[in-house]
Amino acid sequence: MKLLVACEFSGIVREAFAKRGHDAWSCDRLPTEIPGKHIQGDARLQLKKPWDLLIAFVPCTRLCVSGAKWFYKYMDEQEQAAGFFLRFANAPIEKICIENPVGIMSSWWRKPDQIIQPWQFGHGEIKKTCLWYKNLPLLVPTNIVAGREARVHREPPSPNRWKNRSRTFQGIANAMAEQWG
Repeated sequence: MKLLVACEFSGIVREAFAKRGHDAWSCDRLPTEIPGKHIQGDARLQLKKPWDLLIAFVPCTRLCVSGAKWFYKYMDEQEQAAGFFLRFANAPIEKICIENPVGIMSSWWRKPDQIIQPWQFGHGEIKKTCLWYKNLPLLVPTNIVAGREARVHREPPSPNRWKNRSRTFQGIANAMAEQWG
């Protein structure tokens, strides 16, 4: 299977699929952290290529409810972010998953098909994550663990805070590759 992991600089999801023999590519404006098949640039430019699966980690800065108290200041940016999200949702690709935290797309577009937590996939953490699907089954939890804490939400201020908060947990990446690959 040939797949594009859009807006992924980490390479975590891409490599989970590549390890299972898929032709997996990531695309982001940033260089990849894990060497592999990576296109550095605007992921929207890749949407008309013949992919079998698209997994898009759309930037959430103007979409997630954690920034709701500032929505009134960034209405134009919020509309642009929603438009960016919908470009991936409406891509001419047979199978699509779009990931984002709880946010405005649930009311502006539609409710997510599934909400998952890292603790369902082997990580003792809380980070509610919404998934919108096109022609994909729900992810089945693979390793429910105790010891749940909100480490991601407590990430201290730093220049890399947004990067640290946006990386996909390995257990979730593995579940995607095992169940959708």
